[in-house]
Amino acid sequence: MNKTSKSVRRKGRAITIDEVAAHAGVSPMTVSRVINGHEGVRDANRERVMRSVRELGYRPNLAASALAAAQHTCIALIYTNPSSSYLRELLVGALRGSARAAAQLVIATWDTLDAEGQRAAARQLAQSVAGVILPPPLCESKAIVAEFAQAGIPVVAIASAHFSDRISCVRIDDHRASHEMTTHLIAHGHTRIGYIKGDPNQTASAHRLRGYQEALAEAGLAFDEALVQPGYFTYRSGLEAAENLLALRRPPTAIFASNDDMASAVVSVAHRRGLDVPRDLSVVGFDDTSAATMVWPELTTVHQPVASMSDAAIDILLREIRRPNTSARTLVNHVVPHQLVKRASVETLAKRKTGGR
Repeated sequence: MNKTSKSVRRKGRAITIDEVAAHAGVSPMTVSRVINGHEGVRDANRERVMRSVRELGYRPNLAASALAAAQHTCIALIYTNPSSSYLRELLVGALRGSARAAAQLVIATWDTLDAEGQRAAARQLAQSVAGVILPPPLCESKAIVAEFAQAGIPVVAIASAHFSDRISCVRIDDHRASHEMTTHLIAHGHTRIGYIKGDPNQTASAHRLRGYQEALAEAGLAFDEALVQPGYFTYRSGLEAAENLLALRRPPTAIFASNDDMASAVVSVAHRRGLDVPRDLSVVGFDDTSAATMVWPELTTVHQPVASMSDAAIDILLREIRRPNTSARTLVNHVVPHQLVKRASVETLAKRKTGGR
C-alpha cells in the first residue's frame, strides 16, 4: 500500500478514482458510490474505500461532480410551430445553452395532440423535468401554463408579447420592430404597403400589426384594410395572401410579411406573375431565419435572435431551478434587441419611375 502511495506522490499528479479502487481492492463504481454517499455499499467495502482515500490523499474532482449533478437537470423544449426554419434556430440556441450548462435537453413535439392531449402530456412531462421552454404558439396557452405552474415547474416563454404573471419570458419588442420596418419602406417612397398578418393565436401578431398601422399614421398615410391579408406564419398562407394582394386593381408597391416563410412565398408569387423583385415589388419579412437567405433576392427582414433567445431561456430556467428558496421565485421579462437587416429585396420607388436601379 505504502509503495503505491509513494509512487503516485512522486509523479506529482492527482490520484484517480481507478487508483483508489485498485488500492482498496474494489471496483471504481464502488468507490464512486462511497464518495457520493450512495446507499447499497457493504460496510466493510465502505471502510476499505475510505481508508484508501485517506492513505492516498485522494481529492474528488469537484468540477466533475458538479458536471454530473448538472446532467441530472432535465429541461424540455416543447414544439408545435409549423416553421422548420424557426425550429432550427430554436434548437441551435437550446442545444448550445444546455451543453454549456451540462443540462439534459428533451425535445417534445405536440403537433398531433389536441388541447386535452396537450394538457395530459404537460402533466406527464411535469413528473420528469425540472423546467420547460415554451416557444410560440404553446407559450400563449393558459391551460398548458397552468398545468406546469400547478406542478411547480418553472417555465420560460420565447417570443411571446404577453408577459404572464406565472412564467418568465424572452422576447423582442415586436411593435417597435414592425414600426421600424414599415418606416423603412415609407422612407423608400412606398405609400401602398401590403401587409400579411401573423397567426391570430399569437400575441406577437397583434403587436406587429399595430406597429405597421402606427407607422402609416405617423407618415400621414391612410390605413387601407384591402392591403391587409390574414396569414398563419406558414409558406402556404403567404402564397394565398400574396395572390390576393397582387390581384388588387391597385396592387401594393411593397409587401411586408410577418415572417420570412410568408415573405418567401410573396417572392415566389411575384416571380410567377412576371414581376421583378425589387424593381416591380419590394418584399420584406420578419425573424431573419434561414428562409430569408434561401430566396432570390435575399430578404430585408427584422433579425429576431431566436437562437440567442433560446439560449437565454436555458440560463433563466437554470437560475430558477437551482435557487435554494423555491417559494421566492422571480419572474423575468427579458427583452433582447432586434435589428433591421437590409438586403436586396427593397428598392426606392423613385428609381422605378426613371427606369434606374
